[in-house]
Amino acid sequence: MKIGDITIGQHFPGNSPVHRMDPRMKLVLVFVYITMLFVARNFLAMAVGAIFVLITYPLSRISLRLIAKSTKPIIPIIIITAVFNMLFVSGEPIFQWWIITVTYEGVRMAVQMCVRILCLIAGSALLTYTTSPIALTDGIELLFSPLKKIGAPVHEIAMMMTISLRFIPTLIEETEKIISAQKARGADFESGNLIARVRAMLPILIPLFVSAFRRAEDLALAMECRCYHGGEGRTRMRVFKLSTVDFGAAVFTAICLGAVIALNTMEPALAAAGVLL
Repeated sequence: MKIGDITIGQHFPGNSPVHRMDPRMKLVLVFVYITMLFVARNFLAMAVGAIFVLITYPLSRISLRLIAKSTKPIIPIIIITAVFNMLFVSGEPIFQWWIITVTYEGVRMAVQMCVRILCLIAGSALLTYTTSPIALTDGIELLFSPLKKIGAPVHEIAMMMTISLRFIPTLIEETEKIISAQKARGADFESGNLIARVRAMLPILIPLFVSAFRRAEDLALAMECRCYHGGEGRTRMRVFKLSTVDFGAAVFTAICLGAVIALNTMEPALAAAGVLL
């Protein structure tokens, strides 16, 4: 896996229907979509979540290749999750060797968890792909503005979350530069055992941390020089309004959620009919 394969936090400007949606609606729909994935209990319900992603990506004019690219960093996590589900979920055994027992229910759960994780990453990544950091900050702040009545620092929390997402691509680019510089000096990051590889990462981590702290200090100084004092009295260049596209996306998401709930309810009947695996 290359460092450049990590696309989390990147924004791809565009004029697609998904780009033009209100960021508040996007945040709500992402939360509903995540709920949809965790509610799904069978393969047909999970298929609805996968179809949701396969439809929204072409509508956003974002290449489907980014799904594969964005999931490369979590492939080890997916593999470990699948193995643990296959080995430790009890049920009807389909393979036994020594103390290792693989069950039908374990394989079924492993496939469902892998699909759930892939859909979760692909769906949530589309939020940052199609929403600028400024719009995302304003959307989070406006969406959670009722919490200001109980004294919650909504603006500061929204700003910190957005800055964190914004600097992920910057730190990735900085990491690539440091790796290239260290390789030019003869550093080897690929040979040796695990301990040797971890030690070889020290010449990367130390300058990366120094660069991150320097950038944070520069950002704080720039905000201070511009008399930044939080969200009090702050105006916005763009006023968010819900459009027909937003309501259409909400209806489509509600239909998908209803389909997932219906398939969960019909699971015993479908299983009896041999529809579900």
